[in-house]
Amino acid sequence: MNEILFFGENKDTKLFKNEPEEITKPIQFKFENENEKQIKQISTAGYSIIFLFKNGKAIEYLNENDSNQKIQIENIQKVAAGYLNIVVLTKEGNVFIKGYEINWGNPNEFINISSLIEDKNDRIIQDIVCGYSSVYLLTSNQNVYGIGSNFYGQLGLDSEKHKKIEKPILMMKNVSKIFSGNYSRSLFLLNSNQKLFGCGNNLYGQLGLGESRKEEKIQKLTKIQNIPKGEIIDIKCGIFHSIMLIENEKENPKRKLYSCGISRYNGLGKDEDTYEFTEIKLSLFENDDILDFSVGSYHNLILTSNSKLIVFGDNQFGQLGIGDTNNQSIPIQIELPKLRFNENISNYHLSCGAFNTFLYYLPPPFSNLEEDLIKLFERKEFCDISFKTENGEIIKAHKLILEYRLNQNQNEIEKLKEIISKKSIKESNQIFEMIYSNRIINPKLYSEIKEIINSNEKIEETMKRIYLNENENEKDFIIERKEKQYKFPKLILIMRSELYRGMFLSVTEDKSNKVTDYSELSNKSFQILEYWIYSNQIKEEIQITQEIINEIQIGIDYFQLNQTNPNLFDLLINKFNNQKKKKKKKKNKNKNF
Repeated sequence: MNEILFFGENKDTKLFKNEPEEITKPIQFKFENENEKQIKQISTAGYSIIFLFKNGKAIEYLNENDSNQKIQIENIQKVAAGYLNIVVLTKEGNVFIKGYEINWGNPNEFINISSLIEDKNDRIIQDIVCGYSSVYLLTSNQNVYGIGSNFYGQLGLDSEKHKKIEKPILMMKNVSKIFSGNYSRSLFLLNSNQKLFGCGNNLYGQLGLGESRKEEKIQKLTKIQNIPKGEIIDIKCGIFHSIMLIENEKENPKRKLYSCGISRYNGLGKDEDTYEFTEIKLSLFENDDILDFSVGSYHNLILTSNSKLIVFGDNQFGQLGIGDTNNQSIPIQIELPKLRFNENISNYHLSCGAFNTFLYYLPPPFSNLEEDLIKLFERKEFCDISFKTENGEIIKAHKLILEYRLNQNQNEIEKLKEIISKKSIKESNQIFEMIYSNRIINPKLYSEIKEIINSNEKIEETMKRIYLNENENEKDFIIERKEKQYKFPKLILIMRSELYRGMFLSVTEDKSNKVTDYSELSNKSFQILEYWIYSNQIKEEIQITQEIINEIQIGIDYFQLNQTNPNLFDLLINKFNNQKKKKKKKKNKNKNF
C-alpha cells in the first residue's frame, strides 16, 4: 500500500476534486484504482504528474482535461517530467519522449528517441533528466546526449545557430552524473574525474560561476570552479537558483547543502544573493544528516535523518505545507502528520513540481540484497571470494550475492573468474556492479557474461536457500493470533511483505523477536495466507467462501503483500467460481437423477 502526501496548487492538477485550489497542509493522496499499490517514483511538472509503479507501469495525470491515463509502455525504469516534455526510460535502456519541443505536430505521441542516436553502440540509456524544455540522456558508455530547446545554450551549443535540436546530439563523454530541474534552463554534468561542468542560463548566477560570470547564455560546457570539497551527491535546479548536496567527510560521512543564485522568491535559504555555491548553515539540521531534498520552480524541501521536514522558498499555493500561503526566506520545520512507516524515514522521498509537493514512501529494492542482509543479520563481512584481474589486482567479491545471482553453481563462478582475469580493474568493477544490481552497465560486458547470470531465477527459492544456509539466532518473526504463535522466517516476510520489509530493514539495534497480534482473520483465512506466503499457492482442498475472500483482501492490505503473478486475490475468485459451478453441476445432476 502506498503512503503519499500532497500539498500545494490544486487548481490545474485537480488531484483532489473536493479540496480547495490551494492545499496548504499535507493530505493523503489515494489512487482511484486501488490495485496500484506499489509506488516507485513520482515526477511532476507543468502539464502532468506521472506515477511510476514497481511493476514497471505508469499513470499520467493530465491537468488540461482533468483525467488520467496509463502510459502504454512496458518495463519502465524511470520517468522524468519537464515543463514541455515527458521522458520514459525502460529497463532495456530505451528512451521514449513526448512533448511540444520534440514533436510539435503530435505532442501526445511517444517517440523512441534513443533509436535516433547515430552511434548504434551508444543506444542503451542508463539515466534521463528533464529540464524546462530540454532532455538529457546518459548512456551506458557514459556519454551524454541532449535534445530539445537550446535557446539558453543548455545543450552546450551556440544558441543563435542551434535554437532547437530534434535528434539527440552528443554533448560530452566520460560523464558519471547529469543534473537539471523540471523548470530549469541550466545543466550540470559531472565527469568521471569528479569535475563539474555547466551550461545554459546563468543570468542569475544559478550555475555558480561567480559574480563576474552573470550571463544569460553560457553556450559551452564550462568548468565550475570553487566547488566545496567532498563528493557531489546531487544537484537540483530551480528557475533562479541551484542547490547542491555534498558528502564531505570520509571517516564520518556528513552531507551538507550548498546553494547559488538570487534570493528572489526566497529560494536560497538565506536573504542575500550568492553567485558561487555557499553552504546553507542552519541550527535546524546541523546535527542531522540529509536524506533527501527536492527543488521546484522557486521552493525547496529537505528531509533529515531525525524525521524533520524543512521547507523554504515561494509558497503562493501552499506548496511548503506550512498551513498558509506566506513565503519563507529562512528554512523552517513543518509538522508532519503521523506517517505509517515513520520508523524507516530514510525510505521516504520528496518530489517538487512547479507549485506542488509530494512526500511518498518507497521500500528498499531487492537489488540492494547485499546491504539488506547485512542490516538484517548484523553481519560485518561477506567478502570472501577473491578475483584477479588481467594486471594482477585483487578484487574481493560477495560470496552470498554471487551464489544468489549464479544459482549456487561453482562452475559459473569459475567461468566468472576466467572472464575477470582478462579484464581491467574498471571493467571488473562494472561487472560486479552489474551482477549485484542485476542491471545493464555496459552492453559489451553484458554480452560476455549474460549466459552465466540467471536473472530469471525465482526470488522465493533463492531467499529460502540462503536462509537455510544461515545459522543466525534472530531469524524468525512471531505472529500471535488468539494465544497461538506462528513463526515466519524473516527473509520470507521481507520477500513477501512490504510492511515487514520496511520494519526489519529499519531496525538494526533491536535483536529481539518482535511479536505482533493479528486476530482479525478467521483460522481458515489465516492458514490460506500463511500457505501463500510460503509457497505462492493455494491448497487444492481448501473450500473458498465469500467471507474468506473478504478477509483475505483485508489480510493482503494489512501485510502489504507483493502481488505478483499469480495474484492471490484473482486465484481465490477463480477457485470460488469454479467451486460454485461444480456444486451447481452436482446439484443439477442429483436433481435429474
